[in-house]
Order: sequence, then C-alpha cells, then structure tokens
Amino acid sequence: MKKKYARLLLTLSLCPLVTACGTYYTRLSKFHQLFLNEKIVEADHLLAKDKRAARGRSRLLYYLNRGVTHHLLQQYKESNEFFEQAYLIYQDFTSKPVDEALSFLINPTITEYRGEDHEILLIHYYKALNYLQLHDLSASLVECRRLNIQLNQLSDKYNSPKKYRRDAFIHVLMGLIYQANHEYNDAFIAYRNAVEIYQEDYQKLFGLEVPLQLKKDLLYTAYKTGFDDQVTYYKNQFQLAYNPEEEIESGDVICLWNNGLGPIKDEWGLNFILVRGAGGVISFVNEELGLVFPFPISSDRDANQDLADLHLLRVAFPKYIERPLLYEKATIQVHGATYNLERVEDINAISFKVLEERMIWEFSKSLLRVALKKIAEHQLRKQNEILGTILGVVNFATERADTRNWQTIPHSIYYTRIKLPEGNHQLNFQAYSTKKPYVHQTQTLSFQIDTKQTIFYPIHTIDYSVDI
Repeated sequence: MKKKYARLLLTLSLCPLVTACGTYYTRLSKFHQLFLNEKIVEADHLLAKDKRAARGRSRLLYYLNRGVTHHLLQQYKESNEFFEQAYLIYQDFTSKPVDEALSFLINPTITEYRGEDHEILLIHYYKALNYLQLHDLSASLVECRRLNIQLNQLSDKYNSPKKYRRDAFIHVLMGLIYQANHEYNDAFIAYRNAVEIYQEDYQKLFGLEVPLQLKKDLLYTAYKTGFDDQVTYYKNQFQLAYNPEEEIESGDVICLWNNGLGPIKDEWGLNFILVRGAGGVISFVNEELGLVFPFPISSDRDANQDLADLHLLRVAFPKYIERPLLYEKATIQVHGATYNLERVEDINAISFKVLEERMIWEFSKSLLRVALKKIAEHQLRKQNEILGTILGVVNFATERADTRNWQTIPHSIYYTRIKLPEGNHQLNFQAYSTKKPYVHQTQTLSFQIDTKQTIFYPIHTIDYSVDI
C-alpha cells in the first residue's frame, strides 16, 4: 500500500512538470510559425494576448519581439515604445541583486532573463533605425550615445582579445548616423574604431574583413575633417586608389540588409561520473571531453557517500542551433550600376562565441546545481523516504537548461552606400543563393532624395534554408 501511494504521488507531481517541458522556441511555436510565414500582424496579436508574458520572467523577450514585429509593420513609433520598455527592464536588472542563487537550487529558467550582451546592443540598433525612418536624426544620435555607453561597459567587462568585447558594426552604425548629420569628426572616430575592431578582433573571431565601403567612408570623413595625414595613412594601409576629393555633392542612400534569423537556444546533456575524493570533495568527470570539475560539496559524510554512489549523472546545458542563411548574397541595381551589399555583422557567429566564452561557467553552475539538489534529496530521504523520492523525481524533471534568447533578430547584417543625384529613383534589390537549389528574391525600392540628404533604407529577409 505504501509503495502504491508513493507511485501515485510521483505521478501527480510529475504531470505538471511534463507539460512545462520544452524549449523556449517550442513554447512559442505558434508565434514563430506565423512570423516565418510573414504573417506579422497575426504574430503580434498572438503576443499581445499573452498578458502573463509581459510580466513574467521572460518579459524582456516579450518586449523585444513586439519591438521587432512593429518595426516590420513599419509602425516605428510603437516599435520604439516596446524597445524602450525593454531597455528600461534591462536597466532595472543592472540595479538589482542578481538572482542567480535561485538557479542553483531549482532551474535557471526561474530567474529573470537578462539578455546577452549583443542582444542589448541590438535594442539601440533597432531604435536608431526606427528614428531614422521617422526622420528624427537627433533622436537617433541619442541612441548613438547610449550605444557608446554600452560599448564602454562591454570593453570594461572583458579584457581578452579572444573574447567578444567590442562591436565593429555598432561603430559603423554610429559613423553612418554622425555622417548623415554632417558631424564628420565624430563619424571619422567611429569609423576608425570600427576598422580597428575588424582588423584586431573580427577577422580572427568571425572571419570578417574590413568592408570596402567602410574604408571609403573613413577616407571621406578624414578628408572632410581636414585630416590629410590620415587620408594618406589609410590610403596606404588599405592600398586603395579612392580619392575623396572627387566625391560630388549628392544624396546618399544607406541600405541595411537584415538577412535571415539568428540562432535558437536548445539544450544538450552530458554524462558525468562522480569520483569521491579526500576532504569531502566530489569530482564530476567527463572523460570524452576531458572535463574535471571538483566541488567541496558537504562535510556530511553520508551525503558525500550518497553522491558518490550515484556513479553517473546527466546534466543539461544550453546550446545554439544555427538557422542557416537562404540568401548568401545581395545586390542593388540603379541607373545601370550594381552595388554589392557587404556583411558587416554576423550575429549568428557572435551568439555562438558569447556562449562558448562562458561554457566553463555554465558547466560549473549546472553541476553545482545538480549536486545541491542531490544533497537536499538525500537529507529529505533520511526524514521521509516517500518525500525524498518525490523530490528526486521533481529534481530530475526540472533539470533543464535555460533556452531563452532573442529569436527574431537577423542572422547577419549587410550594408552599402549609394550616391544619387537629387530627384526620384527606383532601386532594384536582389537577394540570391549561391548553392542549389538556387533561389532569389527581388524588391523594388522607390523614393525621392535631396542633395546632401541621407536616407536609411532597411531591408528584411527572414527566410532560412532549413526548418527547425
């Protein structure tokens, strides 16, 4: 009878936990399906109905996703309201004690999602884009200053050149906006910083070279600022014959192509054997990967023995899954000329790099979490075997990796600058794949431009090559 009662309690305790299983991506599967089918209005309405999400532990992602949907719907003012709310939530996180202790006891998903470093930077990218579409250049410059603060905090946080510690594209974006406002000195500094980061960081970390257009923009702003020695220096460094003095007064179109979708977080498990050592130390060992994590678990000899007797333990960790690009290249044709869009940011690669950099911490945190759970289970078993068994089942069912991330951001960002005379123009955008099956997408962009005016034109293609 006692065993039957225990089995009943186990079943009842497990039911709600099973329904809560699944990654963050699968829990939002209906939204993602609508989003991928470009039913953006329906996707946003689905988000809007979820009032709990706006107040829950993943509320940052709720506002980020709604910022993206409204941006794609060209509702730029509303989009910025959502992004500003996301920014305020992030700011609130920085002023509150970190609730990491809770994730050691149960599960990291019970903590507030605080965003990855590159995700926070992208808030300001989208806000700046929105302001530019609203023809509010001064507000976009405010976002530039916010971006600069975030970049300084990122540099202070990481010192190693092997880490993602500086963002080249964000400096490019700041330069483009400063140049559009004819603030050539600030634009030159931003472009120079971007070139340095591409050369010292991005080439090694992500395989991205200095874009040709960035080289031209750096030379042009150096010339406009009167830094003739810098013009000569960078022309020699780039081995570029470009002459900024030959630039005619015209209007500029900056096309920013947001291509594909960033990766999604999933989870994976690793098996560890437990090796008991001296002084109450338990070592988690994975021979396949050569991982050894020693922990001074407890002075309780029985608790250590209980852990050691397990011999084998499976622990969940987060991982990224790439959504490969469908379109690898894009061009813009206008008045018989063709302009190539150059990749300036690989958000997919940055995401993988950021997670890789902290995997040792993720390993340590997850293993300690499981160890603490087992200690608590052992202590409860000594008082009540049935309750201890139930806690063991609950611990097993709640051992999940944190799979939350911003899943509506681009895979990569590209750009080009097109100089055009005053008047009405039509640009033909073509994105295409270089691998079979060959696919392409065409868009026609129409607008009017004035001399010395800069128009920022964002283009979005959210397709990717395989289903997740």
